[in-house]
Amino acid sequence: MPSPWILAARPKTLPASIAPVLSGTALAAREGTFDPLVFAATLLAAILLQVGANYANDVFDFLKGADRNRQGPLRVTQSGLLSPQQMLWGTGVVFALAALVGVGLVLRGGWVVLVIGVLSILAALAYTAGPLPLAYRGLGELAAFTFFGLVAASGTYYLQAGTFTLASWLIGVPQAALAAAILVVNNLRDIDADRAAGKYTLAARFGERFARWEYAMLVALAFAALVPLRVLNASGWSVFLPLLLLIPAAQLVHAVMHTPRSAALNPLLARTAQLNLAFAVLLAVGLLLPS
Repeated sequence: MPSPWILAARPKTLPASIAPVLSGTALAAREGTFDPLVFAATLLAAILLQVGANYANDVFDFLKGADRNRQGPLRVTQSGLLSPQQMLWGTGVVFALAALVGVGLVLRGGWVVLVIGVLSILAALAYTAGPLPLAYRGLGELAAFTFFGLVAASGTYYLQAGTFTLASWLIGVPQAALAAAILVVNNLRDIDADRAAGKYTLAARFGERFARWEYAMLVALAFAALVPLRVLNASGWSVFLPLLLLIPAAQLVHAVMHTPRSAALNPLLARTAQLNLAFAVLLAVGLLLPS
């Protein structure tokens, strides 16, 4: 069995933090502003923020009783592999490392990057911690859409180009939608356990039919977002390169629409994360190809 710390990091979900960094960097590189060291630091900070969020989610869901009778992958606090105290310390260490990497990024990007970094850490903690945790109020998808898409992609672009543009925000929409879709699969699977724990995600609040259609709409939004990017001339027709993923995406939507609420949804969650990363890679390639 892998280390409990690796398990708690949930490696299969980490494409959610990698994808928007790739998209934002590719857009900046297309415009002639690319710094490989800044790219590496941004990618590392993004991954650390997601690992910290996953650690926090692991321990605070346990403390709030939301991990009872769950059908998802192993949670290390609930299973006893790590104590709550160990997970809290681990969460603090990972966020401290993210902040340390962020110091260099702040020196590069100034107060704007400082605000983005602080808000990202606060949002990661507020997802399951505090008196009004976002995930327990049906705001999880909004948080994922904002911070794993719009903020991550536009912030990455800002670090490279020194400014924000409409394209830099739009470039994050596909990753925002697919990051939220990852969460939808998780919440669809856990409806019963979440309701029992008072965790009223959108799926727990509105039911499985709503969650399945929410997933389909988010995947559709990822592809639809390519149109305004082309209209803005962010790239040539190569910006539509992610359309190569339409068939596997449609197959994935069909599977999520028809798979029973059970552990059988776990592979679909991982496949959604893979779709997110593949989409970002093809979008980046499309942006970098000559018009």
